[in-house]
Amino acid sequence: MKKPNQDLQSITELDKDTLLRGYRAMKTIREFENRISIEYAAGNVPGMTHLYIGQEAIAAGVCIHLSDDDNTASTHRGHGHCIAKGCELGPMSLELFRKAGGICKGKGGSMHIADVSKGMLGANAIVGGSSPLACGAALAAKTLGKPNVGVAFLGDGASNQGTTFEAMNFAVVLKLPMIFVIENNGFGEHTGVDYHVGSGDIAGRAAAFGMPAHKVDGTDFFAVADAMAIAVARARAGEGPTTLECLAKRWHGHYEGDPQAYRSKQEIENTRETADPLTIFRTKVSRSGLVSATELDAIDKEVATEIDDAVTAAIVAPQPDPSELLTDVYGSY
Repeated sequence: MKKPNQDLQSITELDKDTLLRGYRAMKTIREFENRISIEYAAGNVPGMTHLYIGQEAIAAGVCIHLSDDDNTASTHRGHGHCIAKGCELGPMSLELFRKAGGICKGKGGSMHIADVSKGMLGANAIVGGSSPLACGAALAAKTLGKPNVGVAFLGDGASNQGTTFEAMNFAVVLKLPMIFVIENNGFGEHTGVDYHVGSGDIAGRAAAFGMPAHKVDGTDFFAVADAMAIAVARARAGEGPTTLECLAKRWHGHYEGDPQAYRSKQEIENTRETADPLTIFRTKVSRSGLVSATELDAIDKEVATEIDDAVTAAIVAPQPDPSELLTDVYGSY
């Protein structure tokens, strides 16, 4: 007899708790980013901000298999990765608003937010900068004999960078416990992926380095989680790196305020209507019988309260003390 959620499982064994954690991560990312969009437009969030809306299933599906001891390196679009990796909303909000008490003491902001205690090595404004950093973490794990993995989140634009190519070759040569998660959201800043990727196949190009590479639906939590389960198992078993190319178009512009003249309004509307990761998740679990709509609605309410509390507190929080201006500039080893 089929289990009620067998159609949702291929490699991963997703119990009810895992399903609820996955949905909570996606819902938190969505509502946090919606709130940051509002606050940015109101002038409350300084600096550049790049939102993750539309790609929530990637971060959630990847990080559902990771612990605090596994290390991830992120991109300029890193809020979702932080949340999925377990960073707390309060310190995150303080950091985005550049306030005292932020994860990075208000000095990192949106594009450099990090929490090493959670294995979140940081968002990175350098395109392609995540790959060598995560490879370093993977090399450390292998050298120390620890069963941990390194994960680099990077975009389709960063997949063209030399740092990425070198890191992929490095990971294959040394059989590092490494996963490259390429978030193909359709555009490298303002340039379509069909133009800026010469081969037309990002996963295929990664496979040419000598590792398994899989193309998955980045709007489907279950597709991402299944592919990540295989990649993590290989990495922890000492079998080397894997690349996952996750396809999920972003809903907002490259940055907040981007007029998106390179996209049609119809395409954006169609993406929102037909490729919503949260809707896809709800539709699938409603068939499984493991999770009820009432339980998901309860998470929605809890998340809304948590985000409102965190952001409201961050808005009125004090600025960092001027005496800390020159601290944390250089590290001593």
